[in-house]
Amino acid sequence: MNNIIIKNIVRFLLLVVIQVFLLNKMNLFGYITPFIYMLFIILLPLRTNKLLILFLAFLTGFTIDFFGDTPGLHSSATVLIAFLRPGLLKAFFGNIEFNLDEEPNIIKLGFFGFFRYALVMVIVHHFSLFFLEVLNLSKMVLILKNTLFNSLASLFLIYIYIFLFTRNKS
Repeated sequence: MNNIIIKNIVRFLLLVVIQVFLLNKMNLFGYITPFIYMLFIILLPLRTNKLLILFLAFLTGFTIDFFGDTPGLHSSATVLIAFLRPGLLKAFFGNIEFNLDEEPNIIKLGFFGFFRYALVMVIVHHFSLFFLEVLNLSKMVLILKNTLFNSLASLFLIYIYIFLFTRNKS
């Protein structure tokens, strides 16, 4: 097996375990539950087949849905960000050359470049997740509040994960 495949399998398992057994049990201030499992989709190598990314997004979301008893919410939100990922990367970083198995990480994109990319992905994921959960436009303030605060908590933990598990190869 390829080293990239093993690395991503380990990342998938680690992020799902952290999400299911630690973060899903959190409920800060009554409504903040950080979600970092989507980092698996955010960090997939850039030249990964688009259909494979969509399948992996569904699998990731389905796993979180299965353990969290949230039928289809995480699957839908994760597939949405996987669908938007190629266009977002091209819009933000169209001028950067990427090798075959290179991932869009903080080393390649820089701190603020990665932050911008991760911020949009996390906000889109969280907004779609909370919108699908409520499915009521009259509760838009609640949806936006949950999106904002959960996105901030998620980004904070994503950066902690990145700093713990990313090595600078330069």
